[in-house]
Amino acid sequence: MIKSALEKIISEDLAEIWSLLNGEEKRRIIDNFQIHNFKKNQVIYAEKEDPEFIWCLIKGKVKKYKDGVGGRQQIIRLIRPVQYFGYRAYFAKEPYVSSAAALEASTLGTLPMVLVEELMEKNYKLARFFIHELSRNLGGSDTKIVNLTQKHIRGRLAEALMVLRDNYGYEDDNSTLKIYLAREDLANMSNMTTSNAIRTLSGFVAEKLIIVDGRRIKIINETMLRKISKHG
Repeated sequence: MIKSALEKIISEDLAEIWSLLNGEEKRRIIDNFQIHNFKKNQVIYAEKEDPEFIWCLIKGKVKKYKDGVGGRQQIIRLIRPVQYFGYRAYFAKEPYVSSAAALEASTLGTLPMVLVEELMEKNYKLARFFIHELSRNLGGSDTKIVNLTQKHIRGRLAEALMVLRDNYGYEDDNSTLKIYLAREDLANMSNMTTSNAIRTLSGFVAEKLIIVDGRRIKIINETMLRKISKHG
């Protein structure tokens, strides 16, 4: 990729980090930044692999997931542009404890974590940025654990739909979710079986909260879904 084009991508898509760097640091970022394209369902990194890079989603959608008992998958986080991920394990000096895969054709950028760590040692603003990101993600994980263990099935699925809405928004009709997940993925987000996810979706349809057309889900009553999500 032409250097000027790469610099444009980095300065726009990594704006939060870019604004914290001086000229020399920016040059090193440009020299080491790599673009990667992934197909739908392609694994980005796998559990137990050693972390080498910080990943930034530039375009597309990514899920972080973990295989549980009996190989059942649990989606633990959805990544949207422009978010960073895959770096916690490096700071913890341990292999990845979860995997990441593309939910659709996606473009990602990487930087070597060795470089990121070196920059952080000299740039306290950059270090503070990652402390903030890790802290925010940890708080989100704590909330998710409570919700998955204490909410009823309806509350968990309603929450999953609202997470999709908040992460990816609506299509131009302002009601159809801008992501098309398989029922299995919805179930894996909500800590339930696929059959329970299908039955609960059908219940929401009967209550005129949503309209389902294949993998397309149109939200008819967002206020009520948020209420169900909140109260479980």
